[in-house]
Amino acid sequence: MNKEPIQKLLEEVRAGRTPVEEAMEKLKSFPYDDIGYAKIDTHRSMRKGFPEVIFCQGKTVEQIAGIVKKMLGHGGFILGMRAWEEAYIAVREVSDQVEFNRDAKAIMVGKKPPITSKGTVLVVSAGTADIPVAEEAALTAEVMGSRVEKLFDVGVAGLHRLLDRRDVLFRANVLIVVAGMEGALPSVVGGLVDKPLIAVPTSVGYGASLGGISALMTMLTSCVPGIGVVNIDNGFGAGYLASLINRLGD
Repeated sequence: MNKEPIQKLLEEVRAGRTPVEEAMEKLKSFPYDDIGYAKIDTHRSMRKGFPEVIFCQGKTVEQIAGIVKKMLGHGGFILGMRAWEEAYIAVREVSDQVEFNRDAKAIMVGKKPPITSKGTVLVVSAGTADIPVAEEAALTAEVMGSRVEKLFDVGVAGLHRLLDRRDVLFRANVLIVVAGMEGALPSVVGGLVDKPLIAVPTSVGYGASLGGISALMTMLTSCVPGIGVVNIDNGFGAGYLASLINRLGD
């Protein structure tokens, strides 16, 4: 990245020719780090409130480690999603402060951000098979500063399991409901609560579930107001959105 424009802007701020607020706005659109196979958005945290997240799936372990190494030069927390053991081992070669969450398939580099929200994000899964996507959502919301609770394996095949935990449902500020098969659980939960709900269809299910398409269609056509839907298996997107909503409550 060409640091000359940034240096010039800093000099203008020091000299009083450019207000700090104006400088911050300009910094939001400044360049990225180009390392050939990746262009790293080093100013995303200024625009979005959270740094760029590495989507590890489809990348080689060498590419993942290279991106992490470059991002380390800018400081701050680094999150890699859809990761695996070999990728974690490769990242350990470039940093000694690395954690691997196998449930969420996430690599975390640096000090985990503190919990700053007052409200709670509740992550609900219909079945045990949906837990990997639910864990991805939970971890994402947590590292973005949200307090997270989990309620797993409470699908509509045994609705009493959900109704027994209504107290947990009602105290949440935002809910993420993860379900495969026919994807009915978000409609059930959405009909009980008065808070925003993010539905996550998963690719879990027998043949007619069509790899998550059936669950997606069910969630999109829900008659319950206050439900938003993310893409199939997109726990990360749900956790990110839930945390943004949760911040507004603060």
